[in-house]
Amino acid sequence: GAVQKKGHSARVLSPEEAEKLAKDQILVSEFKQLKLEKEAQKNWDLFYKRNSTNFFKDRHWTTREFQELKACREFADQKLTILEAGCGVGNCLFPLLEEDTNIFAYACDFSPRAVEYVKKNALYSTERCKVFQCDLTKDDLLDNIPADSVDVVTLIFVLSAIHPDKMHLVLRNIYKVLKPGRCVLFRDYGLYDHAMLRFKSGSKLGENFYVRQDGTRSYFFTEEFLSQLFKAEGYEQVVNEYVQRETVNRKEDLRVPRVFLQSKFQKP
Repeated sequence: GAVQKKGHSARVLSPEEAEKLAKDQILVSEFKQLKLEKEAQKNWDLFYKRNSTNFFKDRHWTTREFQELKACREFADQKLTILEAGCGVGNCLFPLLEEDTNIFAYACDFSPRAVEYVKKNALYSTERCKVFQCDLTKDDLLDNIPADSVDVVTLIFVLSAIHPDKMHLVLRNIYKVLKPGRCVLFRDYGLYDHAMLRFKSGSKLGENFYVRQDGTRSYFFTEEFLSQLFKAEGYEQVVNEYVQRETVNRKEDLRVPRVFLQSKFQKP
């Protein structure tokens, strides 16, 4: 079972958790940080090589959480064009295409291997979907998508994997293909999520930024940081709030605090 609440206040740490985070101040060396940045694509490719399409569950919650996909239609059967930025192996993309037959989706990912998995999926059809490999921090989306042509961009658990210094480049890139008046739907790790507290000493890259054992990285967002990031690139904030869930494992009597940031930013 899980209890969920939404709001603007960050999760409050227990004294033990606060002490653990306060102690963990040693940063990964600059040499290793540069190596991780250089090898980011390789590390994600290896991640998909190891896990193939089995790691993430299909995300059937997307349309429930993001009513926007229905709300942004002006009439019932209107065809929507969406971009899934950072599509992975299609866990979000394919449930969405199945649920809504009036969607054409662009989808891209950093990992060439992930893109190949999407193309091999039995549900993949070039009539309804165009998938391509892309580094959102430097490859121009306009090479694959016309300017001002997309109704909704989903950015789900993607920005956290990118170095904080380069996040603004992703938002700038997306801005070019989004129609005026339309939205980016965002969901990602929030400050003090359970995953952040599980990092061992020696995993810290910077403030709220960590490296996993496999070399992939994860940033944990505060509401303020995300808001400033989007606004600096010209977006208007519609919704930006923490989603706090306590996942309960009754068998083992474990309570796991999950914190996400769920937001919606609009191109004026």
